[in-house]
Amino acid sequence: MQKLPPLNDLHVGIIGLGYVGLPLAVEFGKKRPTLGFDINQKRIDELRGGNDGTGEVDQVGLENATHLTFSNDLDDLAKCNVYIIAVPTPIDSHRQPNLRPLIAASETVGKVIKPGDIVIYESTVYPGATEEDCLPAVERVSGLTFNKDFFAGYSPERINPGDKERPLPSIVKVTSGSTPEVADLVDALYRTIITAGTFKAASIKVAEASKVIENTQRDVNIALINELSIIFSYLDIDTTSVLDAAATKWNFMKLSPGLVGGHCIGVDPYYLVHKSMAVGHIPDIIRHSREINDGMARNATTRLLKKLIAKGKNIKDARVLMLGFTFKENCPDIRNTKMIDLVENLEGYGMNVDICDTWADPAEVQAEYSREITTQLPPADNQYDAVILAVGHKEFVAGGVDSLRARMAPDAVFFDMKSIFALADSDLRL
Repeated sequence: MQKLPPLNDLHVGIIGLGYVGLPLAVEFGKKRPTLGFDINQKRIDELRGGNDGTGEVDQVGLENATHLTFSNDLDDLAKCNVYIIAVPTPIDSHRQPNLRPLIAASETVGKVIKPGDIVIYESTVYPGATEEDCLPAVERVSGLTFNKDFFAGYSPERINPGDKERPLPSIVKVTSGSTPEVADLVDALYRTIITAGTFKAASIKVAEASKVIENTQRDVNIALINELSIIFSYLDIDTTSVLDAAATKWNFMKLSPGLVGGHCIGVDPYYLVHKSMAVGHIPDIIRHSREINDGMARNATTRLLKKLIAKGKNIKDARVLMLGFTFKENCPDIRNTKMIDLVENLEGYGMNVDICDTWADPAEVQAEYSREITTQLPPADNQYDAVILAVGHKEFVAGGVDSLRARMAPDAVFFDMKSIFALADSDLRL
């Protein structure tokens, strides 16, 4: 068995420089030689120029990572002896796990990995994916043998895009390794950058499972609130008012109804559903929760239709202004945004939808969803039959409800999906 390198001799390569990989590369780059590797030349050029389009790291943060370099050259990656893979793990059109990015990254590591090196995975997967799907790809390309020539770890990412209150070092990190010695070294490596501390899991599978259930638990809890919201809509009760009252009890978990998108809650549970069904168990609660949350755009459309009809509006050719397209507020992340579902549902009834988002990149939205958006609020000339506050970006909220209503025609509907303004200020809320 190959000998592990000492902690002080670890040269880290981060593969994938998105919302997860870049903050990780920056923190390691403050402490030790670190390479940020990405196959996207445009992304490499952007970061070399001191600019992060995701908004997760500012120019000062990049400059402070004095040991960090960026490259898409395999020769540069080969100089590392620890490879941390932080690429997306999406789902396909059939809501099945798409491991292609992860397998491709594993094959990239296989081209450069050397005896004694360690590969660590951060991407969210189902339990067993690292050892059953990823590491065989490394072995196949490299010709090396896992746990004899090279070793592995798994440390699930816990990045919350756009959250400046909880940066990477302040979030406890789960770690694991393919042998007890590797687990100790992986844990020690992360402890050099994580001030909140680490938790060493019993195995790679335990670490994988801990990550996927974090987001599955949130998905199930939100599904309950969304179902309550549907029930209360039939009873003509405002859901937020009910939640405010219930939250006065000390052990009530207060969540809000809404569209569940993003790369975590809206995707990760499908990985657990896939693995559970593969071993013979149908996970009804998790599966039904996904169905409820995935159906909220359709439910929101139905509520808006009823309100427009009640106000005497024609549905066909009604003009709708949708405020927000990213999956969450004050963040440019459009991955798996459910706002596209809402737009498509509205258009399915013949409505004309204009999209405004002050954070999203119009070019990225066009490339990913074939939609045009504007980054500036349209003029206040009373033109829209409905204004939907879909994402609570600070620019939309700052002007108050009167600013938004100024863009509405007479008897139009203001749909405050996030319940940001007072109940009396909106015509409709989830």
